[in-house]
Amino acid sequence: MNFPGDLRYTKSDEWLRVKDGEGEIGITDYAQSHLSDIVYVELPDVGKDVKAGEGCAAIESVKAAADINAPASGTVVAVNESLPDAPELVNQDPYGQAWIARIKLSNPAELNDLMDAAAYQKYCDERG
Repeated sequence: MNFPGDLRYTKSDEWLRVKDGEGEIGITDYAQSHLSDIVYVELPDVGKDVKAGEGCAAIESVKAAADINAPASGTVVAVNESLPDAPELVNQDPYGQAWIARIKLSNPAELNDLMDAAAYQKYCDERG
């Protein structure tokens, strides 16, 4: 498993990369490996307001479907247009090419509620 140190993590297996007041959202290596082969990604609409902990996108694999929750609140300013045509990118590069959406953060204090890489790795290890 890969746990990049520059990201923040949720207990529902999303990551957030913060830069210049914006947050890029994706699902973790742990999540994609447990979901197996990703076959579909539903992106949020640009301009949509999202709330921390609530569904903002969806993903389907050969095993299951799952909501992708926003790690922090904000407004969607960009989505990864390549994912609907290439959902396998989530399996191949969950922390790079497979980002799902970028949001303008509306409450940066929410970042304090997210785990750092070490805490998320421990959380994953405890789940097995």
